[in-house]
Amino acid sequence: MRYEHLMQVTDPTDPRVPPMSRAELWRGLMRRVESPQDFPLGPDDCRARPGADAGERERTIHFGHLRFDDHVRLEPEQRITFTPVVREGAAPVALTITLEEPSPGLLCLRFVYEVGGEPSDEDRALQRWREQAWLEMDRDMLRTLREWQGAGTL
Repeated sequence: MRYEHLMQVTDPTDPRVPPMSRAELWRGLMRRVESPQDFPLGPDDCRARPGADAGERERTIHFGHLRFDDHVRLEPEQRITFTPVVREGAAPVALTITLEEPSPGLLCLRFVYEVGGEPSDEDRALQRWREQAWLEMDRDMLRTLREWQGAGTL
């Protein structure tokens, strides 16, 4: 199953939307990679370590007693791909976040969630709930990045 949505980050034609540079946005996304526990809807803990090359990270993420491992592929200021380590009893969910700039100064983020394996009836029944949760988590991430930018910590 696949779920995709696009979020507009900047709008050079609307003075009510604070400007954000591609570099600032990338730094914020890297905080999601390195320290997702800093976000309000983030995990309890995350241990990120270098991967096989400079464009990779390996992470162990804890939500209470639950533990997840994933591999993160970085394409600086372009794309981040989160690939979970498959665990028995859980359908892996991969996420790709792509920075898009359809016109100068207009930055967008495209989120693509893909649930691996053959979907069960339960997976299909939960899909709308998952999609809403993912959308809210991504909206919350962008709100947090704007707060950090306003506070000068991005």
